Order: sequence, then C-alpha cells, then structure tokens
Amino acid sequence: MAKNNLQLSGNQDKFLKIRNVLNIIFMAGAIMGILLYFYTDRTVGTITILAAMVFKMIESILRFFH
Repeated sequence: MAKNNLQLSGNQDKFLKIRNVLNIIFMAGAIMGILLYFYTDRTVGTITILAAMVFKMIESILRFFH
C-alpha cells in the first residue's frame, strides 16, 4: 500500500517542526534586517540579513537530507 505524501512519520515530523522554527527565525531576521538597513545603519542591516540567511541555509540543508 502506497503511503500518502501528506502523512508524515515521526522522524519527518521532527524535521518539519525544526524547519518551521528555522523559517520563522529567518523571516523575523530578514524583516528586522530590512528595517535596520533602511532606517538606521546599512552595515548593521546587511549583517542582520546575512545572519538570517544562515538560518535559511540550515533549513534548506535539512530539507535536502531528510
């Protein structure tokens, strides 16, 4: 019997929760970085956006290796 793609096993469900948290951190960091970039120091905004991108890269790696 083929397993439905919407059904997740326990291991995949753990990765999904971790990936969702990493995505939330990325989105919050990116928004903060954009606000800092336009309203304060551009260097601090750029560093904040780059730091947020690290979380997105980690999420992408988890997606590829699951």
